[in-house]
Amino acid sequence: MDLRYSPEELAFRDELVEWLEGALPQVGEHPDRDDWTGRRAYDTGWQAMLYEAGYAGINWPKEYGGRGASPTEHLIFLEETTKRGAPYVGMNFVGQLHAGPTLITEASDEQKAFHLDPILRGDHIWCQGFSEPNAGSDLASLVTKGVRDGDDWVVNGQKIWTSFAHTADYCEMLVRTDPDAPKHKGISWFICPMDLPGIEIRPINTIAATSEFAEVFFDDVRIPDIQRVGDLNDGWRVAMVTFSFERGTAFTSEQLSAMRQASELAAIAKELPWKNGGTAWEDDTIRREIATISAQLDALWALTKRNVSQATRTGVPGPGGSVFKLYYSDVKKHLADVANKLHGRASLAMGNVEDPTTDEPVAMRLNALSLSIAAGTTQIQKNIVGERILGLPKDR
Repeated sequence: MDLRYSPEELAFRDELVEWLEGALPQVGEHPDRDDWTGRRAYDTGWQAMLYEAGYAGINWPKEYGGRGASPTEHLIFLEETTKRGAPYVGMNFVGQLHAGPTLITEASDEQKAFHLDPILRGDHIWCQGFSEPNAGSDLASLVTKGVRDGDDWVVNGQKIWTSFAHTADYCEMLVRTDPDAPKHKGISWFICPMDLPGIEIRPINTIAATSEFAEVFFDDVRIPDIQRVGDLNDGWRVAMVTFSFERGTAFTSEQLSAMRQASELAAIAKELPWKNGGTAWEDDTIRREIATISAQLDALWALTKRNVSQATRTGVPGPGGSVFKLYYSDVKKHLADVANKLHGRASLAMGNVEDPTTDEPVAMRLNALSLSIAAGTTQIQKNIVGERILGLPKDR
């Protein structure tokens, strides 16, 4: 394991920083969270800037329009863009991080030629039709069904938690195409154009006052068989190949944001009047909690570099990502608790008229609550750690 950057990697950083310093002043203000037209233009505009500069699809192979960056260069890219407040991948995340890599590995030449460049340019937005009301952590129990009718598949069912479905052009979608096969064996992976007749999209209003998630209903939707990626009933394996493109960099941007938030909390505590007549920073408990969180985040950053180093050597992500996810979930909850403690009653509602700066701590707390479920539940991550690291028997 080598946690140091090589001269070539440091040169890559310098080149990236120089470009960011010239590009970021051109980005403009982020639109309101419910301005979907504005948000799409903002996200795709940034994607177009990355494309023109050669940073779009940074870890995609060069032959498919990417940069072919190493996992460490990818980590540097995420570190520098997050540190400087650059737009994140936003609405492009499914196409960039999930669908695109899957198409690179599994799609036909015609499918690649049609879809990959528009994903990189930001011309096409994708969403993901995997989760269902009764198929979340146990995704393979999905029941959305496709029945063959000539050259089409007639699809009926429901997907949920589909990010940006109401703005997407295409959906990467898992459909049960053989109800008699074992549950992992009867699934196929489809490209579903989101303007097909029979698709109904219902945005979900969340507790965080956002509506980027949606329920999507399919009522006799006809998806041509030429939109199937991979072999029939091999969709589970096709879906799993996406993870081979993740090289220990998952949650990197979130982690760097958490490190920034911890530093900001320390600055707030040093100015905030507290119960003893001094500042919150003079409270031993507050100071110890912020110091502990900062140390834990530093340790997680070292773990991220270790995971990336391992992935660079082996070519595949290891179970260290599950260790990171478990620990990070707890640290982020602690960070949110301390933020709420400092802001007191003002942090009980978003958009507090007395202190509008409390929006971020409230959103932070709500986000922290979701981390034990999102991107693999805590129970699933513990199973992975138990089985793949500790060698314990598999969970029945």
